[in-house]
Amino acid sequence: MKNTDTHTRFIKETAASLGFDYCGIAKAVRLDEDARRLEQWLNQGMHGSMKYMENHFELRVDPGKLVPGARSVITLLQNYYPSEQQDTGSPRIAKYAFGNDYHEIIRAKMNDFLARIREKIGDVDGRGFVDSAPVLERAWARKSGLGWIGKNGNLLTPKNGSFFFIATLITNLELSYDDPFARDHCGSCTRCIDACPTDAILPGKVVDGSKCISYFTIELKDSLIPDEMKGKFDDWAFGCDTCQDVCPWNRFSKPHKEAGLHPIPEILNLATTEWEHMTEESFRKIFRHSALSRTKWKGIQRNLKFLKEE
Repeated sequence: MKNTDTHTRFIKETAASLGFDYCGIAKAVRLDEDARRLEQWLNQGMHGSMKYMENHFELRVDPGKLVPGARSVITLLQNYYPSEQQDTGSPRIAKYAFGNDYHEIIRAKMNDFLARIREKIGDVDGRGFVDSAPVLERAWARKSGLGWIGKNGNLLTPKNGSFFFIATLITNLELSYDDPFARDHCGSCTRCIDACPTDAILPGKVVDGSKCISYFTIELKDSLIPDEMKGKFDDWAFGCDTCQDVCPWNRFSKPHKEAGLHPIPEILNLATTEWEHMTEESFRKIFRHSALSRTKWKGIQRNLKFLKEE
């Protein structure tokens, strides 16, 4: 058996042992088609005030710019679908933020992953990323054979839907490559487009980020959310899962088994008034390891006030 095949098998077995649900591998090449789509998206201003997305364009589309001599892009998926749901009537929080911050959980796994690869194979150069660098994760996931890009812009797997975190390891190690996922299984379905509360999902698998509820409740740093959005948030106070919740493929979602992602009790149980009366000190204590810390106490209070005014 060739070294590439032996190394590839070891990497996939190691990924599974670390609790990743999927592992796919693609050859490291410049993503020319995705570069054109990204450039057009940026030129149309669909990133809103997320100016950081204009930076490091070449790094986003060329893995060799992130890891000189890159030969392989390894994509890993971590299921985050929860076994428990929020109480009806509570301010709605996107499922990915139910537990501890996934950046910390997956970053630790990626460090372990790379360490095991080096211990087994030798002096391997590589960098792992999980929303921490300009990487087109979904494009690499498709090229690695893990799924297709849905009309809502999410990666969809045929067996388990879309509730996954995506992590990427770019390395100079030559491996055996998976075939890209060729088919699009969305067909004529438009449920995500029809259900989007702010009409952010456009034909052609384009999502106008500047209209997305996740953008307004997390990324927007202004003190006020535009008045034209009033009445459209469906009680979402942090992120939004509407397009995933209505997707037929997510009927195959299964609860994750990652202890660190188990829901923080307050997220499941707090009523609106309890959120509104929470002090900044309490917020910091309860959510110190949560993705909710991204928007800070002031951001959550702004979002709650906006929902109350709807």
